[in-house]
Amino acid sequence: MAAFLLGAVLLIVQPQMVPSRPAINSKAETSQSVQRELLKKTSQKNDFKENIHSNGSCQQLPQTIIIGVRKGGTRALLEMLSLHPDIAAAESEVHFFDWEDHYRNGLQWYINQMPFSYPHQITMEKTPAYFTSPKVPERVYNMNQSMRLLLILRDPSERVLSDYTQVFYNHMQKHKPYPSIEQFLIKDGELNVDYKAINRSLYYIHMQNWLKYFPLDRIHIVDGDKLIKDPFPEIEKVERFLKLSPQINASNFYFNKTKGFYCLRDSGRERCLHESKGRAHPQVDTWLLEKLHEYFHEPNKKFFELVGRTFDWH
Repeated sequence: MAAFLLGAVLLIVQPQMVPSRPAINSKAETSQSVQRELLKKTSQKNDFKENIHSNGSCQQLPQTIIIGVRKGGTRALLEMLSLHPDIAAAESEVHFFDWEDHYRNGLQWYINQMPFSYPHQITMEKTPAYFTSPKVPERVYNMNQSMRLLLILRDPSERVLSDYTQVFYNHMQKHKPYPSIEQFLIKDGELNVDYKAINRSLYYIHMQNWLKYFPLDRIHIVDGDKLIKDPFPEIEKVERFLKLSPQINASNFYFNKTKGFYCLRDSGRERCLHESKGRAHPQVDTWLLEKLHEYFHEPNKKFFELVGRTFDWH
């Protein structure tokens, strides 16, 4: 009951974004009736509340989750998919399945974090930390065994550098000193394999955990490196995976020479990702980069065998 009361309070105090009109030509895989059954199974005394708007939209459990990977391009992927009229995406990272204080609030709280959407739309959220969190796959499975999952990956070495860059700039903005990347990557003259950023790039380990609960055909892997260079073909593949009508076109993307990456064009409006995206990586000695490439060679090979697909990584 406490979780319900908290969810009800949050619903009252936080403003909700409501779509102005329904989109067409698609159908969400999980209906409102299925949502009710999921809530009944996971809520004590079935004391949950459906948040329904007068225009027919409602807040519902997501049918698709972008599970990762951190610094793989999850924000870019979400923004690009939001171009589709049949996608309703939560704006912020929810961290429901990986943060204990959020998970204890229950599914009613989770629903309250979702955007209002129409029954035929796909509700989606993205939290990159899900992929590397050991408890998350089972928790997602217990909520919805038929969940469709999106995983976007980049070259593991590049992802390590992006990981460091984000934390470095976060410290810089707070005027706090932060060690050089070499101090994290090198320990006693060797590659520091205990560095968290390196562990996050061991994709095969984390993928094995997800495959314990979800078959491979429920997990679509987006090539993050290709998404940066030429986004449209990758987005087309995601549309097919989600069984969406083809609504996003090549004309929705244009290359911004100033920023150095692709931006979006939607109904005549142009927008780019936040300035924090696309930051230059730190300069790293060639021998250290070779150490990274060498270290990831075998883990990458194991990942390719696991998913039956290869990527153009070092």
